[in-house]
Amino acid sequence: MGTIQPHGGTLINRVASGPRREELLRLAAHGKKLYVNARTISDIECIGIGAFSPLTGFLGQDDYDSVLHRMKLADGTVWTLPVTLAVPEADAAWLADGERVALIGEQDGIVYAVLTVASIYTANLLEEARCVYKTGDPAHPGVRQLLSGPAVYIGGPIEMVNRPASRYPDCCYTPAETRKWFAVQGWSTVVGFQTRNPVHRAHEYIQKCAMETVDGLFLNPLVGETKPDDIPADVRMRSYRALLKNYYPGGRVMLGVFPAAMRYAGPREAVFHALVRKNFGCTHFIVGRDHAGVGDYYGTYEAQHIFRNFTREELGIVPLFFEHSFFCTRCGNMATSKTCPHDPAFHLHLSGTKVRAMLKDGICPPAEFSRPEVAKILIEGMST
Repeated sequence: MGTIQPHGGTLINRVASGPRREELLRLAAHGKKLYVNARTISDIECIGIGAFSPLTGFLGQDDYDSVLHRMKLADGTVWTLPVTLAVPEADAAWLADGERVALIGEQDGIVYAVLTVASIYTANLLEEARCVYKTGDPAHPGVRQLLSGPAVYIGGPIEMVNRPASRYPDCCYTPAETRKWFAVQGWSTVVGFQTRNPVHRAHEYIQKCAMETVDGLFLNPLVGETKPDDIPADVRMRSYRALLKNYYPGGRVMLGVFPAAMRYAGPREAVFHALVRKNFGCTHFIVGRDHAGVGDYYGTYEAQHIFRNFTREELGIVPLFFEHSFFCTRCGNMATSKTCPHDPAFHLHLSGTKVRAMLKDGICPPAEFSRPEVAKILIEGMST
């Protein structure tokens, strides 16, 4: 198998360099400006480096409406989450189609991109919430973030002039770089794994099951904005490194960060995550239970069922579906309901809430649930 094609057929590169970058920076210094938050800056980076291919910028109204109601861009390409630029109505009032505007970090004053305005429209935020998140409940973190923002969206292509500095420069790759790395390693089949959590034994088990059938694993943790009660990315990154060092074969795993913000959109985000990893060069993608879920808003395996809406040709990447795994004390190893015949009383289950409480109290979860090296790092990280 050759290198997998990026989504839409072309790996997008919206990074300005050389004289073009200097021209755009001069324009930004004297032209119109919009100040954007960390979530938008992470979207700028993902569009710029091609992780969100085939997007060249923030969605215009036609694409936005199509994504909400068809889970496809207006041209029919599968795309499940709206990537939009929300701006206060007062800011939108002095912009017009065709104008160029600088997108500047509201915290650091750095010019990250220049956008050419192609569409200005007002969204129905409650309708968007119900389409994307399947709920209008403001207790849902994605809905809360959406409803707290402006309803006016600016769409149009961007050119990134400054890539955000990464806290993990040794693991910060563009899709072009990962594709080259996979080719150098001789990997023709690569399975991607998305996570915003530490990798415990259950995750390790399904990763290694997948690794039995492919050339390599791309462990691609999300390090953008997450919920306040999620374990911080710095702590998680230390735990990933420890796990890979002690329990994975050298030369068969690549660790690279995904700079996007978490949406918590459950089923739709599962498809979105698969398409992004396709852009990074993965041929397969692991989808477990309650992928990208939060609370009880989605069914346990709803994030797997949504893939039935698309053909293999439309997706271009093979989803690998796994049931919830656990340690069975009778089997003496990790298993799922597909491989273990024993009563659930013999299955070790720990909720994320219970594990976080144990870690905060300095209690190491059982070795059957978490590798001791990982637990030690998490306890230290959560006590600081």
